[in-house]
Amino acid sequence: MPPTAPTAPTISTISTTPGPALAPTVRRVHALGMALGEGLHWDHARAQLWWVDIVGRRLYRWDLVAAAPSSWTLPQRCGWVLPQADGDALLLGLQGGFARATLEALDTPDWLARPFAEGSTLRLNDAKADASGAVWGGSLNHGHEDRPEGVLFRLGTDGELRTVDAGYRVANGPALRGDGRLLLHTDSPLRSIYAFDLDVAGGEVTGKRIWKRFDEAEGYPDGMCFDAERCVWVAHWGGSCVSRFDPDGALLRRWTLPTPHITNVCFAGPGLDRVFVTSAAVGSSGFSAPEQACAGDLFEIDGGGVKGLQAHPWRGAATGPTR
Repeated sequence: MPPTAPTAPTISTISTTPGPALAPTVRRVHALGMALGEGLHWDHARAQLWWVDIVGRRLYRWDLVAAAPSSWTLPQRCGWVLPQADGDALLLGLQGGFARATLEALDTPDWLARPFAEGSTLRLNDAKADASGAVWGGSLNHGHEDRPEGVLFRLGTDGELRTVDAGYRVANGPALRGDGRLLLHTDSPLRSIYAFDLDVAGGEVTGKRIWKRFDEAEGYPDGMCFDAERCVWVAHWGGSCVSRFDPDGALLRRWTLPTPHITNVCFAGPGLDRVFVTSAAVGSSGFSAPEQACAGDLFEIDGGGVKGLQAHPWRGAATGPTR
């Protein structure tokens, strides 16, 4: 179990750094100026919040108590990191594919599966582990995001990589319902979130259908997660907000943030009752000066007492054959 942590701070407007006035339900936690913050993951066993700056090639870890997160340089663009269930290894969603590494040897990762050739503009983008410890992750062509070259991969705990769906422009935000029987996955440029029936034991998804489409004013659906009430929290790229939807996709609540490109949302803390949000500075040249001042920062929003689900770790081997 995680160590006892201080009571979560009251969510309130802060003005220690330049930027717009924040709503009472929003707190600017760390002014990081990330180019493309993403990949939030709460490691419940170790009480640590992980995330990345994809374009900035930075890995972040924070215990929710220290004044600033720890950070490391990554050898490639990285969409996400998942700590190993038992051990010190990390699974990284790098530019070239799936690799394991330790914090002491990030520059020399061991490749588990490398679907993209060196120099390719294809890369991994966002991922989650299921209850078995297998990883579901999407990809995109970051040089040509209009091309439907992205796929949904499944990396088994034995290191086997399979393509389970294809035709995505920007694959984003896998989210797994608490009962493990439903997976949501997004094609952001199409403003569409798809639902799949999930068979964790068999490693299969079936019954693809549209769960929700966003309209132009809402921006583009990006990272997302389920809460303990089977509702879905979605970050809006270009929409300056995070939304909570009921299981059928009806809007329940919306939090406005002070910068447009909101990328991911994650429950964290010992009680899984704190909600953290990443953002991006890329594409900020058209923002207002106050919006640019907050672009790429880490935020916390007041979830109103709603609790999240405990995220699953990666359960692959820390050592063994590589590909």
